[in-house]
Amino acid sequence: MTTTLRPAGPEERQDDGTRGRRYDVCVNSRRVGGIHLATDARFGPTAGRIGYLDIDPADRHRGRATVAALAAEEVLRGWGCRQIELTVPAEAAAALRLAAALGYTERSRTMSKPLAGPPRLPEGSRDRPLGEADYPVWREAALAGYVRTLLGQGMPRDRAEESALAAHRALLPDGAATADQVLRILVHDGAEVGSVWVALRMPEQPGGYVVDVQVAPGHRGRGHGRTLMLVAERESLAAGCTGLGLNVYADNAPARGLYDSLGYRPTAHLLWKQIL
Repeated sequence: MTTTLRPAGPEERQDDGTRGRRYDVCVNSRRVGGIHLATDARFGPTAGRIGYLDIDPADRHRGRATVAALAAEEVLRGWGCRQIELTVPAEAAAALRLAAALGYTERSRTMSKPLAGPPRLPEGSRDRPLGEADYPVWREAALAGYVRTLLGQGMPRDRAEESALAAHRALLPDGAATADQVLRILVHDGAEVGSVWVALRMPEQPGGYVVDVQVAPGHRGRGHGRTLMLVAERESLAAGCTGLGLNVYADNAPARGLYDSLGYRPTAHLLWKQIL
């Protein structure tokens, strides 16, 4: 029996140059599932994405998904893609095993935590709003950090800088005064040691969402990252959010350890692989 991909509709072309298409997964011309392929809006036409891959229950555990995923690589390679991303829910253990077997590795993961009572900050620590006077310096540091992350993922510098600026413009159109965005500075024993940015409303994100945490270089390794996360939890609770989410990159072991210790649990894994 032969498993193939058959176009299930016309190719979708967007103004930003991205493209996508839905396919039926077929065995000897019989439809057994579906898959959606697209280029990545952030990375550009050389990065592909598997939006979803679903095999009908009666045809699972027969290698259909494996062959469909390999066929997807061929399609995306034909589009000129050199890497592929996909997102797998944390509870989808079988899909995670399949992705690992096909050579995908974790780029980042989303995590979340249900919130209870407002936490207390450690002795000697307090926080204050990040005001307009603080905003330019903070913004430059936040942008530089995001650009470094994107460069580490293989994004060209010009596209990384453009993506970082676009993200900040979208989320903080009014700077520090933007509604539903909380920017706080942490002060410990009189010294400013870090900051946290919490979005109280994010598309497709229930509850609050930690967009950025920064601890000043001379103050790292002293527990201030944990304190900033407590500030984020407190601010989310004050806004009526019952949960707090975040994204952490796979190569940031200290942050992953911190979030694990605070009770955050994975909700989805962003995986990727290179294709030659």
